[in-house]
Amino acid sequence: MAGHSKWANIKHRKGAQDAKRGKIFTKLIKEITVSVKESGPDADTNPRLRLAIQNAKGQNMPKDTIDRAIKKASGADAADYQEVTFEGYGPKGVAVFVECATDNNNRTVSNVRAAFTKSGGSLGKNGSLEFVFDRKGIFVAELPEGADAEELELELIDGGAEEAEFEEGMVHVTTAVTDFGNMQKKLDELGAEVKEAGLQRIPNNLVVLTDEEFPKIWKLIDTLEDNDDVQKVYHNIDVQESQEEMM
Repeated sequence: MAGHSKWANIKHRKGAQDAKRGKIFTKLIKEITVSVKESGPDADTNPRLRLAIQNAKGQNMPKDTIDRAIKKASGADAADYQEVTFEGYGPKGVAVFVECATDNNNRTVSNVRAAFTKSGGSLGKNGSLEFVFDRKGIFVAELPEGADAEELELELIDGGAEEAEFEEGMVHVTTAVTDFGNMQKKLDELGAEVKEAGLQRIPNNLVVLTDEEFPKIWKLIDTLEDNDDVQKVYHNIDVQESQEEMM
């Protein structure tokens, strides 16, 4: 794949996430809860829950923790989360898309707005970033031992892959939203172990920041990701090698 590497950005983010494993587990459990509330506790008939469980396992969440989360979400006293999104711009025109699951919308709106304002950014109207991000299916999977990358790439293209990047026994696959289910089946057929999968917002134009500009803007991303109501944060920063250690 020529040009900017989305794989690189995912690896960078993964490193930052590893330092916040407790936060990750909290967000994964919340996704399990929302999934169960939406379509029930049976993963065989609830695709969203099945995906949430898969991602939890990919982050090495213990099975008993997953089972407890499903059981708790099935109870009458389970938290009732509302899913909301926010769109805005940080300094230097960086686009930021925030996905939340909250049991107190007023609190979430206040905290997200404060994060943008404090950084020198501002919230926009829903839909204001419609042309900045494309909705794509993303898979990160571990390849079977001894797998031939060229042969696998042809199989993945047949399964609907728009892009496939191979590195250190792993593959990062991008698909259209409509091919998400087909790619899940294809990776299963190929014996690849999916570590992370989901629909993500991929920027179609990237902003390059100087090393002086990066820390202030990254603080906004970090503050949002630290918020318990925030599930995912997307941005269009083209992270440079010199900026990895600042994350």
